[in-house]
Amino acid sequence: MSLYLAVELCALAIPLAFSFDRKVAYFRMWPFLLPSILINAVIFVSLDIYFTSNGIWGFNPEYHSRLMIAGLPLEELLFFIIIPYCSLFVHYVFIAYLPGVTVNKSISGLLSALLILLLLVAAVLNLTRTYTSFYSAMTAVIILIAWIANPAMLSRFYITFLIIMIPFLLVNSILTGSFIEGEVFWYDNNEISGVRLFSIPVEDVLFGFSLILLNLLVAERLRKVMKK
Repeated sequence: MSLYLAVELCALAIPLAFSFDRKVAYFRMWPFLLPSILINAVIFVSLDIYFTSNGIWGFNPEYHSRLMIAGLPLEELLFFIIIPYCSLFVHYVFIAYLPGVTVNKSISGLLSALLILLLLVAAVLNLTRTYTSFYSAMTAVIILIAWIANPAMLSRFYITFLIIMIPFLLVNSILTGSFIEGEVFWYDNNEISGVRLFSIPVEDVLFGFSLILLNLLVAERLRKVMKK
């Protein structure tokens, strides 16, 4: 088993085991969660193929399987299924056990406006850095959509994302080389800002935020449609 796959399966173990917890009943959400994850996987895998084919990032064959699809290792495709599944599990567990905890509506609106402004400025100032500019702009757009479409969900997500960041950073730090020799995947330093959290490019935080929030947006939309 490759290191990349082992890390993913370890990340999946607890959310999958507790998907049948009575209070959360995460398995009952599968009808709208799984389509959302698959829809978003198509979007982000397409972007991944583009960035990989242009050398913006790549993968170390020492740490992934030999099964490649469109230039991506199998584990990379699984990433866009496993990580959203685990991350949304954390979000819904938080809601189940702490339903009244959320960010004040006014504060959430102010935070959203500030983040959108800062991210758009970052996108413009880093036009020569593809990864930085693209995910700064993309995250700004997704926040704007969430702010308009489901502000209550966004207010809660600001809290749950801070919790999600703990396992996300742990997994990503391994993949970017914090605890191993080399890294599972690498980045072209000309395409990123160079600011890192340990071994993790700060852009990965924007990537994770946009990936999870977009999954949540689509999932909640599908939930409403299925209830009609």
